[in-house]
Amino acid sequence: MSKKSKILVIISDQLRADCVEGALANHVSLPNIAALRKDAVTFTKHFSVANPCGPSRASIFTGMYAMNHRSIRNGTPMAEGITNIAREIRKSGYDPMLYGYTDTTIDPRTRHPNDPVLKNEESVLPDFRQVLEMHAQESYPWRANLKSKGYDIPEYAHFYDAISPDPSRPARPDDPPFYSAEHSDTAFLTDELIRDLAVRTDQSWFAVATYIRPHPPLVVPEPYNKMYDPAELPMPHRLKSAEEQAKVHPFMAGAVIAPKMQSIVRGSEVDSENSDDVQLLRSIYLGLATEVDTHIGRIIDFLKETGQYDDTIIVLMADHGEILGDHHLWGKQNPYEPSFHIPLIIRDPQNPAQHGTSVHAFTESVDFTPTVLDLVGQAVPVGMDGVSLKPFLEGNPPEQWRDAVHLELEFSEPHFMTEWQKATGVSLHESNLAILREERYKLVHFNGGLPSLLFDLENDPNELVNLADDPAHADTLLRLTQKLLSHRMRHSDRTLADVKITSKGVLNFHP
Repeated sequence: MSKKSKILVIISDQLRADCVEGALANHVSLPNIAALRKDAVTFTKHFSVANPCGPSRASIFTGMYAMNHRSIRNGTPMAEGITNIAREIRKSGYDPMLYGYTDTTIDPRTRHPNDPVLKNEESVLPDFRQVLEMHAQESYPWRANLKSKGYDIPEYAHFYDAISPDPSRPARPDDPPFYSAEHSDTAFLTDELIRDLAVRTDQSWFAVATYIRPHPPLVVPEPYNKMYDPAELPMPHRLKSAEEQAKVHPFMAGAVIAPKMQSIVRGSEVDSENSDDVQLLRSIYLGLATEVDTHIGRIIDFLKETGQYDDTIIVLMADHGEILGDHHLWGKQNPYEPSFHIPLIIRDPQNPAQHGTSVHAFTESVDFTPTVLDLVGQAVPVGMDGVSLKPFLEGNPPEQWRDAVHLELEFSEPHFMTEWQKATGVSLHESNLAILREERYKLVHFNGGLPSLLFDLENDPNELVNLADDPAHADTLLRLTQKLLSHRMRHSDRTLADVKITSKGVLNFHP
């Protein structure tokens, strides 16, 4: 590049890919994301390689599969020796600034047992400089800001309660919270980001902004709370009942219990068997997505108004998806497409010829860090599983590229039995699954001797028919299982595996 770029990374928490392109995109207004797509490259088959939040972000920022970084659940520490985007980008002279959170849990071997950081699973990835703390479990700056504006703030546990405007009736999920839209968590993060970057216009900077939304609890201020008519939304893709879904697989018997739909709203009552309630929550989720889009538009406008837009590499993505009632499930800790398929949009101002185009090759969240490093001309560390997407941004896609994505999920907790564990009967170290998703077929392989799931996405895009027990698909099941094993063997951690100490010194070592 002729000069050092500015780099802006925007991560929206729990945003499904089909809100940007797909079935739900026809029912939600995201005009600012749509406008950015015209100035960028959209990757339509992008997948988070792990969930929930902690593991997904660990993979994004380290470029490693969960099987290698092993920060496999929220609250599981990230080993100190693993490199990450913040550590690497500093080698190019950037000060990596964080506005929000990384959901990183610190390696306890590096701290005294009394260190308060070991009582908080939401710490900061090493070598990021956290300019603004917006942790889901804390958010002290936002709370202080609301208090300074005269709000009578409740206990933080009730910040996301819906508040009935009519004291004579109970709150409903589409009632607003106690704060207004101009003072929401999404608005506050945007205000602080713009305020801080406004005095850096003559600098090169690297900024990561992470929005908590549209992550539950599902509550949103006016006008977003009633922006979408639930009756006009498509129904979730699902079997006739939760009982039928529970019979699909032992894992599903636990999945329909945890998390329940009722757990994603506060201050109001909902019934997971009531289709009107289901559609209402889906409409609120879309309202939250539109709120995030509004503030993404503010950031883009700021960059244009300050003359920085054409100097800024912009990456817009989600950490993972949201099932949103499909398969009678909520959240993201399940093997279905909406939980792993996420948006990815990259604007490289150095390659305007590709702006407005889409890439339909498979990409994975581990590709993020190698891509950013490649865009600034920095070598990608050995041991990262991801691959740079820069050739796609330049209009020169590689001749050889992956024909499948590799995804993982752990469903245990070390200090209690999860509903998934109770339903499957597997041990702590067997409570995991791995997914190999090709263009047509998708394998979900469970540990602990549990049966697999197999879906034909060409004929069954909503994953309603399990073919794993169908003799006609036995060859496909075997082929994908062998392919999954080979993939995992090929990607076992090679950080030092190719290095050799000899009498002449260290061979093949690149610090």
